[in-house]
Amino acid sequence: MFKGMSNIYKQAQKMQKDMKKVQDELEDLKVEGQAGGGIIKVVVNGKKEPKSVTIDSSVLDEDKEMIEDLVLAAMKNAFENADKESSEKMKSITGGMPNIPGF
Repeated sequence: MFKGMSNIYKQAQKMQKDMKKVQDELEDLKVEGQAGGGIIKVVVNGKKEPKSVTIDSSVLDEDKEMIEDLVLAAMKNAFENADKESSEKMKSITGGMPNIPGF
């Protein structure tokens, strides 16, 4: 019985180490979101922390509210892309188990 517990403990330690590695990779990952056909681009990391916003100068003559809406749409797209990337990386560790809250 203790040998089985020892194996479970070792597997848990390995999974924890692997998750730490993925968390570090997600922090360094750069994921882009776009809106308006690429006029607005937002880059976030795998933890959905914004890193940069690029606005094509051709849109600056447009209505302020439209630009704000495009920025929000690009951010949403970037967050969705980051979620996809994050899920794929986590699947490699969890073996397809459902997402674990907090990771």
